[in-house]
Amino acid sequence: MKKSTLGSKTFLYPLPTVLVGANCRGKPNYLTVGYCGILNHDPAVISVALNKSHHTNLGIKQNRTFSVNIPSVKMIKAVDFCGIFSGERVDKSKVFKSFYGKLKTAPMVDECPVNLECRLLKTLEFSMDEVFIGQIVQAYCGKKYLTKGLPDIKKIDPILFSMHDYNYWSIGRYLGRAWSIGEKFKPKV
Repeated sequence: MKKSTLGSKTFLYPLPTVLVGANCRGKPNYLTVGYCGILNHDPAVISVALNKSHHTNLGIKQNRTFSVNIPSVKMIKAVDFCGIFSGERVDKSKVFKSFYGKLKTAPMVDECPVNLECRLLKTLEFSMDEVFIGQIVQAYCGKKYLTKGLPDIKKIDPILFSMHDYNYWSIGRYLGRAWSIGEKFKPKV
C-alpha cells in the first residue's frame, strides 16, 4: 500500500466526545472535549487536554475536581452547543440536569449514560494547552445502559469525533471479542 506523508498530526481515530464538568464561579459548567484518554487502569486515571483559554480550566484548578461525562448520540445538539459557547459568556448550568457525587464539587450530567467523577492529580502545560490528569474516584452509569452489570457500548451509543475534518460519528458494527478474535490467526512465514 502506498502511503502519503501527512506531517506531525493527531490522527488517532476515533476520539471520544465527552463533556468535562467543573464548578466555575459557583455554577456547573460543561465543555465539549475530544482529547480525553485513559492513562492507567488501577488506580483508574484519566486525562483531558483543554486549551488554556477555556473557562472550565478555572473551575478545575480552583476545586481540584472535574467530571468526564459520556453523552449519547441523542444529546448531540446540546453537546455541540457546549463546545461552541464559552461558559465565560453563556450560563451552561441549565443545559443539563447536574448531580454531585462523593467529591461534592465535580458536577456531572444526569442525562449522560456514563459519568466519571475525578480528583485532580496533576496539571501539565503544553504551549497553549493544559492537560488535567485525574483519578477516577467513582464511575456512575444509568441502569438502562448496563448489560450484565457493565456499561454496554451499544446502549450508550456514544458520540465519536473526527478532529481534522470536524465531524461527529456514531459506533459502527460489532467485530468480535478482544483477546479472543485473533486466537486462530496464522501469520505468514
